[in-house]
Amino acid sequence: MPYQSKTRSFGGRRNTNTNQRSSFHGGGHGGGNRGRSPSRKGPKKDYIDPARFVKAAKPVEREAYVPQHTFADFDLSPQMAKNIADKGFVTPSAIQDQSIQHIMAGRDIIGIADTGTGKTAAFGIPMLNAMMTNKGKALVIAPTRELAQQIDAEFRAIAKGSGLHGAVLIGGTSMGPQLRDLRSNPQIVIGTPGRIKDHIERRSLSLHDFSYVVLDEVDRMLDMGFINDVRSILNELPKERQSMFFSATMDRAVSSLIETFSHEPITVSVKTGETGENIHQDVVRVNHDSEKLGKLHDLLLDDKMTKTIIFDDTQRSVERLANELVARGFQADAIHGGKTQGQRQRSLKRFKDSEVTILVATDVAARGIDVVDVSHVVNYSTPQSYSDYVHRIGRAGRAGRVGYALTFLP
Repeated sequence: MPYQSKTRSFGGRRNTNTNQRSSFHGGGHGGGNRGRSPSRKGPKKDYIDPARFVKAAKPVEREAYVPQHTFADFDLSPQMAKNIADKGFVTPSAIQDQSIQHIMAGRDIIGIADTGTGKTAAFGIPMLNAMMTNKGKALVIAPTRELAQQIDAEFRAIAKGSGLHGAVLIGGTSMGPQLRDLRSNPQIVIGTPGRIKDHIERRSLSLHDFSYVVLDEVDRMLDMGFINDVRSILNELPKERQSMFFSATMDRAVSSLIETFSHEPITVSVKTGETGENIHQDVVRVNHDSEKLGKLHDLLLDDKMTKTIIFDDTQRSVERLANELVARGFQADAIHGGKTQGQRQRSLKRFKDSEVTILVATDVAARGIDVVDVSHVVNYSTPQSYSDYVHRIGRAGRAGRVGYALTFLP
């Protein structure tokens, strides 16, 4: 049967065929992290030298990667091979080319790669292929609601017709659909740390018989403050399992987590460079906060600002700024943790489809945004830390494009 949602589409519209049941259905499309998103109201912002906000873009031309395999070279089931062919996949990306064979061999793996390089298929194809033929259960942990849903959508395509069932466990909406999906004993569970832990604590999810675990974008997960939840979840899994960790960076905290919860992992690193090298960074000086809106208005009139993300500190300030920009005639929308997951998905879809060209966002909500044609990032308020600044500006300058980042400073 088709791999489709039994309850809601990603846009939040109800499926009118309530008798429909999916093979590997992704029910329970609630939002984020059970209200656990770390608060920005507590600690003071780190001091960041203003000079760090000014940097010319230095695009680096790199040689095209030459894969050592085609997808036909991997020992995939006929159904998996068909699904991959249907998606138009012929040659794997670097992370796929170098990871799939090790995962198929049962090795624990650490994958270091930039966002947007095909990591989901890198772990999804070999893992789901094994589950089609050898059974087993898989847990995939992601830092944001949006990423969890993107993984689910990718899994639906590559596991179509497999007979596998899944549940997506993310906060922001009713627990009911998720509880119903878990009662059907899904083989695949995808979710954010807070909501997964919620289900473990209420005994609606047991991980004692899971054979695979994937942590995607581990650095972002730890940076967002989920280290304790992640450790708690991993401790619930059986010791005999295959563990896969994917991250854009490898600092001490990430290394410590992986060392504790993996067994002789092989490392595959295909990271191409530092975030920001394709991004022209500069500051916008204002003498007083009262000048900010007017200067932002003037900036947004520039035809070069084709698709812009504007960052502000709080849900209230984000909503207020988006409403003000709409009142001034701009095509703008807002995304923040105070919105329902359906609202967030609709706002993000409008932005991706260019129905709106300006998205005003808080840091936590924006971590799930992966839109390749963002031209500009505007820091209307300064970030909490330099790490947050790097995450913010990384929304622009993707797929080899030159992006622009502007930071408002007094």
